[in-house]
Amino acid sequence: MPLLALKIDVDTWRGTREGVPRLVEALNRRGAQATFLFSLGPDHTGRAIKRVFRRGFLKKVSRTSVLEHYGLRTLLNGTLLPGPDIGKPSGLCADIMRRVRDAGFEVGIHCWDHVRWQDGVAAADAEWTHREVDRAVRRFEAIFGERPRTHGAAGWQMNRHALRLTQQLGFEYCSDGRGTHPFLPVTNAELIRCPQLPTTLPTLDELIGVDGVTLDNFAATVLARSAAAAGKAHIFTLHAELEGMKLLPQFEQLLTGWREQGYRLTTTRTIFESLAIDELPRHEVVYGEVPGRSGTLMLQGDEFLKNL
Repeated sequence: MPLLALKIDVDTWRGTREGVPRLVEALNRRGAQATFLFSLGPDHTGRAIKRVFRRGFLKKVSRTSVLEHYGLRTLLNGTLLPGPDIGKPSGLCADIMRRVRDAGFEVGIHCWDHVRWQDGVAAADAEWTHREVDRAVRRFEAIFGERPRTHGAAGWQMNRHALRLTQQLGFEYCSDGRGTHPFLPVTNAELIRCPQLPTTLPTLDELIGVDGVTLDNFAATVLARSAAAAGKAHIFTLHAELEGMKLLPQFEQLLTGWREQGYRLTTTRTIFESLAIDELPRHEVVYGEVPGRSGTLMLQGDEFLKNL
């Protein structure tokens, strides 16, 4: 039975409180597993307004109804409203995170401050990068009482310092970028011995409003992609703020369709545990665009020294 891992990015305070419990219920109803990656520090979503100057950002916002899905309060967090501390260990969100873990789902780190990481890491130095990751690691330990074992970068944004940290901090594997299959990453000719399991399928917000894709046919569009690569392991990234809220019906259509295609709906860890690490190909990481998404992301590049 081919594997399809559900990687759930939780970006905001509201997504943690409202979207996560709904997703847990939906997954439990269908006997599906998933990996939840949490934002653990302040919710500064409102500060993303500066992306208005990024090429393609306004077009994406107009397609995906950001205000409708995220809500006015979330879009003011960190600007006109103080950013709530999502992962405060004694708070409700932290309790929700622990309940996700206790229900048998895999949990890991998404980031400390989602907007700060997504907008800042590409040009950041080693000190800045280490500080942000260390904050997230320490908060994860405070919430769960154990070290994190996986990481999935906010906005698929990384740099060479962050890649080094995935190995130095002992992550068993990470899912930080986009690509086609698991690999060991190489950055500036430096091998990072921490496997990367990239997102392989397009996300809902990348497809809606493009080439005739609507909420009514989104599920069919994604299912056609996974059917075309039958027998291959896939990773699908969804968001607690989208599929966990207004777009839950579309997500449930996907769950039904993948079951009919014969996929086992599972965690990214299950894919990791199926791998022989020493036999993984080594691929350069590059930074480029993905259709339907603004800005550059970490991508799986060519196999390193393949022709030598």
